[in-house]
Amino acid sequence: MRIGLLGGSFDPPHKAHVQISELALRRFRLDRIWWLVTPGNPLKAHGPAPIAERIAAARAILDDPRVVVTDLETRLGTRKTADTLAAMQHGWPGVRFVWLMGSDNLVQFDRWERWREIAARVPIGVIARPGSRLPARFSHAAHALERHRLPQARAALLADCKPPAWVLIDVPMSPVSSAAIRAARRSGAPRHPPAGGASLPSAPPV
Repeated sequence: MRIGLLGGSFDPPHKAHVQISELALRRFRLDRIWWLVTPGNPLKAHGPAPIAERIAAARAILDDPRVVVTDLETRLGTRKTADTLAAMQHGWPGVRFVWLMGSDNLVQFDRWERWREIAARVPIGVIARPGSRLPARFSHAAHALERHRLPQARAALLADCKPPAWVLIDVPMSPVSSAAIRAARRSGAPRHPPAGGASLPSAPPV
């Protein structure tokens, strides 16, 4: 089983999250994607909306049963990605996990706590996002991991690669972001329409 992990605050979830998931399923040959809705992001100054609201909103915009919204970090009691991955690999040793991120996150990946451990634990699939494709290519993390980078033509093999391994794929990009939606709400603009589309807890459906 190859499962992609898309972590984030999803505050709010939007069509770019759905687009990234659809592309990752196809380009990385994944069987499932789990959205890991985090209790809070330590790199953000303000806390997100209540997690129950964000999970409900995320489920409302999905129509692909292969994409599952989870609160695993809350249930595992972990707040750092490295700890979450360690717990998941311990709990589901037979699963090949792939960490998914937009290129905007690769730009700041070296600011994540124990980011090298994350890269050593799971392959990483990076999906291009507007305004960050080139900065991601020349980021500190990309430079440090350059010799482990796969060409786009081999993206379908990512889940079977021994980490560290990563690939950056170029795709049609949506300009939508959670930050932009929150800013529009604060300014009074109409909400962006949703796009269709300890012991370990039980696993989401596989």
